Amino acid sequence: QVQLVESGGGLVQPGGSLRLSCAASGSTFSINDMGWYRQAPGKERELVATISSGGSTNYADSVKGRFFVSRDNARNRVYLQMNNLKPEDTAVYYCKAKIYTAINGLRIYWGQGTRVTVSS
Repeated sequence: QVQLVESGGGLVQPGGSLRLSCAASGSTFSINDMGWYRQAPGKERELVATISSGGSTNYADSVKGRFFVSRDNARNRVYLQMNNLKPEDTAVYYCKAKIYTAINGLRIYWGQGTRVTVSS
């Protein structure tokens, strides 16, 4: 079945940058909308950024101007470039994708998450 795997998380100082990657793998499938969510300790999971199949993007107000989402359709990947990181960006970041397969049709898939820690 289809799997989403995130990578690129780690420890970074305030003001630093990280680039997260999400790779989709499986048999025959096609990816529609993709996005990134995050969950900080003691908080609910929240939307960070989305990107449609046509390339339209949407961002949470807290990350506008700092985070940028992009996708590589040929490689079945979505990226999140995070700049000028702040301590409040500390969270587990999850990849989300709407994927079509012949067996299941359109369905939402989630990755297992990658941890980002912003601290001095």
